[in-house]
This record gives sequence, C-alpha cells and structure tokens, in this order.
Amino acid sequence: MDLLRSLPLGLYLEQPQTWLHKLDPRVKFGWLMSFLTTYIFATTMWRVFLVVVLIFITLIAWIPRRVWRQQMVWLLMLCLFVLAVASISPDGLGVKYQPRLPTISTAELLKPADTKPTQSPNNQTSSPVNTAVAAEKTAQPTQKSNQTKTGKEYRYVLFHQGPIKITRRSFDLALRLSTIVFTVIYGTNLYLLTTAPEEITAGIESLMQPLRRLRIPVTEIALTLTLSLRFIPLVLEEVQNLGRSIVTRAINWKKLGWKGSVKVWMMVAERLLDNLLLRASQMAGAMMVRGFTSPNEHQVRWHNLRLKSRDWLALMVLGLFWGARIWVG
Repeated sequence: MDLLRSLPLGLYLEQPQTWLHKLDPRVKFGWLMSFLTTYIFATTMWRVFLVVVLIFITLIAWIPRRVWRQQMVWLLMLCLFVLAVASISPDGLGVKYQPRLPTISTAELLKPADTKPTQSPNNQTSSPVNTAVAAEKTAQPTQKSNQTKTGKEYRYVLFHQGPIKITRRSFDLALRLSTIVFTVIYGTNLYLLTTAPEEITAGIESLMQPLRRLRIPVTEIALTLTLSLRFIPLVLEEVQNLGRSIVTRAINWKKLGWKGSVKVWMMVAERLLDNLLLRASQMAGAMMVRGFTSPNEHQVRWHNLRLKSRDWLALMVLGLFWGARIWVG
C-alpha cells in the first residue's frame, strides 16, 4: 500500500478529524463549485488569489504535513513547468512590434517636397537635412521629459533572447493555464481528502432532490457515485501490484528494445483491465448475494445532514467570497 500512502489522490483522511471534516458536505460542495465557477471570466489576480486561498485553507485546517506536502510539491512543480512552457510559446497574435516614440523627427514629417536650401544670417547654407537634425536635437529634451512624466516605457515583449521570447499575452495565458490546473486538481483533491464518499453522495443526493420531479434517477446516480469513489483505492492497489511484479522480474529494457517494451506494457495494461473487471464482478456478486435489487428498496442512510452554526458561518463567508468576486469583476 505504499502507492496509496505516497500519492493519496482521491482518498479520504479518516484521522485526524479537522474542522474541514466537520463541515456539512453540501457546504463544502458549494465552496468547491464556487472555486471552479468564479474562475470563469476572472482577472489574472483573482486566479492567483484562488491558489493562495487553497494553500491558506490547507495550512489553517491543520491537515498533517505528510498528507499534503508531497502532492502539493509535485503539483506546484507541474504548474511551474506549464507556466514556463506556455510563456515561451507563441502568443498567437500577428502583431508587428514598433517603438512607442517616432524614429524620425517632426520636422522631416512636415518637410515639403520642393524645399530649397536657405541661407542663414552668417552666409551659411542650411539644407533640409541640417534643419531636420537641428529640430531633432531640440525635440530630444521634450521627449525625455514626456517619458519621465509618464513613467516607464510600455513594452509588449517582456523578454527576448535568441529563440526565447516572452510577451505580455503569452505570460498572461501561461499564468491562467497554470493556475487553473492547480485550482481544479488541488481543490477537488482537498474536497475528497476531507469528505467521506458516503457524505459526498448523501450531500449530492440531497441537492438533487428537486430533479425527482423530472423523473431523473437521483438515487441510482448517488449509488453509482459511491461505488466509483470506493473503486479508486482498488485501482491504485492493482497498479501498485503490477508495478511490483515488473520490478521483481528485473526486466532488461535495453535488450527488449522499444518494440519489446511496448509489448510488455500492453500486456500489463491488459492484465490491469482484467483485474479491474474481476473486482467489479466480485463487488456486483457481493451486492446480489445480500439481496440488493434496487437503490430505492435498499437505501442506507449513513449520515443525517443538518446545518450547524459552523455551517452557517461558512455560508456567510461564501457570500462574502462571491461579493468580492462580483466587485473585482
């Protein structure tokens, strides 16, 4: 069971019981959906704020470090890799970059086509080129003063060194992509970590009660979700057992080559599928032996869902959270 301990994705933490465990599953489900929906059409600062909030909730919930440290480190490394790759990727805009200030002086733009040389009071001939150079020299202090007043010059290309180029749009897209990866994966994992599968299905079934009027099989959907969540540890255990069987055989992958390696992994995948189907068949047989015919006739109430004072406080904070999202825009 080393894989289940080192990679507790989708598993429920029974001990210790934190304040997140004691919240109503419907309230936690509302928070999860809020994290996933407020991300849509949000600013970049709000997306980064969601990541910070998830990390802050993990720290103040007093979840053991051994549970979240490894998976958070790997997830942050994945997000940083996505950020780096997306930043140096083309931004998809065919924009011709040009400097903010004009490259030629105003005198050259206003110069007529048939300008003739004029003679200065010192009997020196002034050509259009000399006039343009003098006008440019007089315009340089004005440009510098305007640039000082407006602050730093705007640059669309943030970094360009050889083939590597980072623009404002590519960096913004990379930041959005990396933050949504972290929010979706870690937000869902934190919900599964602090909520038992039976609580999840009971909460979702309670929220889906109005759909019964449309003749939607709410109880069957809840039962399918319960079995799916219970099946996750079995899948991880089968993957771990097959991995150990390959390691104990000490296969020389260099001698096999890529064709032999593909054949071995195809055999492993086939064996994994057979084992999972066998487990599913055993689970179905156990339910039939116990006389299970339909969810409505054999429905078991594991939890009595009632909103307490801490649940109402969490709902009030959720209202403030949505108010901040609407205010930010």
